[in-house]
Order: sequence, then C-alpha cells, then structure tokens
Amino acid sequence: MTHYDVFNGDADGLCALHQLRLEQPLESVLVTGAKRDIHLLERVHARAGDSATVLDISLASNRAALEAMLALGVTVQYFDHHFAGEPLEHPHLKATIDTAPDVCTGMLVDRHLQGRRRIWAVVAAFGDDLEGPALALAATLGLASGQLSALRGLGETLAYNAYGDTLEDLVVHPATLYRTLAPHDDPFRLLQAEPLLARIAEVRRADLAQAHRLEPSYTLGRAAVYVLPDAAWCRRARGAFGNYVAQRSPEIAHAVLAPDSEGGYTVSVRAPRAKPTGADALCRAFATGGGRAAAAGINHLPEDELPEFVRRLEEAFR
Repeated sequence: MTHYDVFNGDADGLCALHQLRLEQPLESVLVTGAKRDIHLLERVHARAGDSATVLDISLASNRAALEAMLALGVTVQYFDHHFAGEPLEHPHLKATIDTAPDVCTGMLVDRHLQGRRRIWAVVAAFGDDLEGPALALAATLGLASGQLSALRGLGETLAYNAYGDTLEDLVVHPATLYRTLAPHDDPFRLLQAEPLLARIAEVRRADLAQAHRLEPSYTLGRAAVYVLPDAAWCRRARGAFGNYVAQRSPEIAHAVLAPDSEGGYTVSVRAPRAKPTGADALCRAFATGGGRAAAAGINHLPEDELPEFVRRLEEAFR
C-alpha cells in the first residue's frame, strides 16, 4: 500500500505537512507544485487500499479527482481553508475544512495535533500573511521578539518560493524545500543549518526591491491595480508585493497582475485589511479563480477580460 502526501507548495502547505510528519512519521509519495498548481489530486494514481493526506488545496477544485479516489477505496484525510463548495461525505474521507479569513491550514493541523508542533503553525500563519493569528499562537509559546522576527522571516521565505507560473520560475522545487525542512523539528536550527533558506530570502529581497518602485496602473475609488512587466521576478514577486501594498494601504483592495504564457494575466487579489472579505467571491466569478476571503487569485485572466475584471473589482469593494 502507498501513502500520498499532497500539499500546496507554499508556506502553509509545507508547514502543515511538516507538523503532521514530525508527529506521525510516514514514508510517502510527495505530490506538490507551485502555489497556483492546485489541481494536484489529478496527479495521484492511487489504488484500492492506498491512502492520502491532502493539505491546503481547495476541495472544490479537486472534487472530481477526490470522488474518484474515494470510489476506488482510497482513504483520504483532508485539511484546508479555501472554498470547498458543497460538503462531501464519504466513509473513506475525514475532512477538516474551515474557510474563516483568520485561519490557515497549518492552524487547522495545529488544532488536530492539540498544539504539539505549534511553532510550525506560527510559521505557516506568518507565511499566509495572517500576522494577528500568528502572534496569538506565538503568545502561547513564550517566544522572544527576535525569535518572532525569525519565524516571520521563515514564513515569508517559504511562501515566496511557491510563487511563479511554472516550476522554472521558482528558486527550488517545493518537494525539495519540504525535504530540507523534514529533518528539523526546530525552525531556528533549520535557519542556521540550511543555506537554501538564505538563498530564497536573497532572491525575495532583490525581487521586491524592484517591485516597490512600481506605481498603480489603475487607481479606483476603493482599490488599486498593478500590472507588472513580463519577467520571472514579477511572477515570483506578485503575491508578496500584494501583501506589501495591502499592508501599506489597509483601507482599500489591491490586485496585482503579471503576464502569463497564454497571453493573459495571473492575478493576485487582496481584500482591504480593514475588512478582509470578498476576494474569493470576486475571483470565482472568473473561470480559473479561487482562493479565500482575504486573499484570492485567478490563474488565467484573458487580456480582453481585464476591463471587466477592473469593473468587478471596483464594484466588489465599493
């Protein structure tokens, strides 16, 4: 029998899996990809009697593949905080879904493990740009301010590596990054021992230094839109830059677009920090959109739909 660990390649997916495997070591086949590569269950070729753990990918986006796996007799444990669609019940499925805007998958795993690997849930929350929940979790651990800064930096570094339209855009494959984490139960020792983390952080600093010089392409009443140049650094910077401008102007929504290989755009949307809801509903109005209430995106927005997107963005956060 084979076990599959299927996880989003960002900080949340990485740290959620890391918590579980620190507590429940298990030989598994890793199935992951870039942050936008969310239809991961289609890559799982499981048989009757196999099992899978699925972390931080939308059940709604993977429903058909999940139902096919369950019908074969595959046992699935599912943790996620994205839009899930209609509830799915099956004797072989144990799903923990919470779409609240102040929750990430790492926090759901933390609840499941009753806090036994909580420091990694803090990293996950920082990586998912949930500073308030991250600080609340960290308060239970008695960490010093320097340790908090290190965990925030680690979360941001892990999250940054997942952004890009293809694996070639990333600094390192997310499966390789997970294998770098796996031997370390202490994130502070990880940071000291693994130069790969410093390498990703340096790429992040260089990319964002360029992004921070950009001005909005569209300034709306309650939103701002940035259309980035067609370059690998822009595809990597898209999400982190979205978080930066959302923090800088918390009363308005933001959209960050980067050209994709199909002649359109990949879109990151951030709801206003002051009222972090509505991003997922806006993005689901487009064919390849999804995400969560505070932060969502569109995998491919055709160029001729850009005016309609801008119109809907303004309406959604008016």
